[in-house]
Amino acid sequence: MPRRCQRERVGWYFYDWANSAYITTVVTLLLGPYLTDLAKQAAQAGGFVYPLGIKVYARSYWGYLIALSVILQVVVLPVLGAIADSSHRKKQLLGALAYLGAAATMAMYFLDAGSYLPGGALFLASNLCFGASIVIYNSFLPEIAAPEDRDAVSSKGWGIGYLGGGLLLALNLLLLQRAGALGLTEAEATRISLFSAGAWWALFTIIPMVTLRNRGPGRPPPARGRTLAAGFGQLNETLRDLGNYPQTLTFLLAYLLYNDGIQAVITLAAQFGKDELRIPVSTLALVILMVQFVAFFGAIAFNQVARAAGAKGAVMASLVIWTGVLVAMYFWVRTTAQFFLVSAVVAMVLGGSQALSRSLFSQMIPKGKEAEYFSLYEISDKGTSWLCPLFFGLALQFTRSYRLAILSLIVFFAVGLTILARVDLRRAVREAGGG
Repeated sequence: MPRRCQRERVGWYFYDWANSAYITTVVTLLLGPYLTDLAKQAAQAGGFVYPLGIKVYARSYWGYLIALSVILQVVVLPVLGAIADSSHRKKQLLGALAYLGAAATMAMYFLDAGSYLPGGALFLASNLCFGASIVIYNSFLPEIAAPEDRDAVSSKGWGIGYLGGGLLLALNLLLLQRAGALGLTEAEATRISLFSAGAWWALFTIIPMVTLRNRGPGRPPPARGRTLAAGFGQLNETLRDLGNYPQTLTFLLAYLLYNDGIQAVITLAAQFGKDELRIPVSTLALVILMVQFVAFFGAIAFNQVARAAGAKGAVMASLVIWTGVLVAMYFWVRTTAQFFLVSAVVAMVLGGSQALSRSLFSQMIPKGKEAEYFSLYEISDKGTSWLCPLFFGLALQFTRSYRLAILSLIVFFAVGLTILARVDLRRAVREAGGG
């Protein structure tokens, strides 16, 4: 492999290292429980808050926020992907989105009592920038790795991301555990940790900004001043073009369903642990820290499973395990030790199911349309889901049962697995022009 390409891969890995701190510290652990507490403090009779005059059960606020953030992404990301594919400055676009998202995350330091609405707005801004940056980041994969290398490169990227996110989480866990000795309340330690995730994201984004390089656009650039209009026009063309790649479309439908479930479990687990099982935030941080480091080895191990059973077979096996996890959470998980055990099982399949899905999809994309197609993929990629949190929030609001709300997500894994089984990978690669 040329030295330049190896250098780019290292820089590409480090963007996963940079942004994973946002997922672990902000989305997975701290912001959900913290905003839920702020909403509960502001709740009126019956436990309801009224953002923009809409009646919302305070404990469902976080789930609805996640769903709203992805609805925004549904509108923005495909247009951004089309713009990126016609741009000579894809790397600069990645950097701009990363630093905007990092700034919104650092601003979470200023959230205090009564600020559940500003907190929601900062989450929407940071998560939109995060998702948009991942579209650009993923679109580099076909440029830096040949098809036969993508399972390994994608898995390594996910694994390094887990290590980066886990390292900052470990430091934040130490801060949360020693908050009292340092003269800090738990809320103050939480706000400092939220700030640290944004700072980490900004700092380590420097590495991909130095090492990645722009290539020629996948299509001719639009006329000056017509970039946004061209983006919407290309989105319309992309949606029509998907009909020419039926296997790619089938995989995308399967992925949007099963990965929506995966992301919902990741983002809602901390709220379940704190509000349902009464696990302290410092202990939840320890659980998520364990998940990060076990997931690194899981991502690497699943790459070996993919070599033996194929990437598609490995993903299907992981979905069966995910389904078992939801059943266990409904019927069995009652203690902190049981929550730890189920989380360890999740960690083993988490990285593999996502890294191999990304690698599979990268082989089904027509050349020159990488960012455009990955923008559709990103609607349910790392840190983002919408249908599942919406279902979860509604189920929780109407049943007041976390366990029923969790169990309701099982349909997404079952239907996603059924559709994935129908995907013919070899045919998909041929349809996309991959031979």
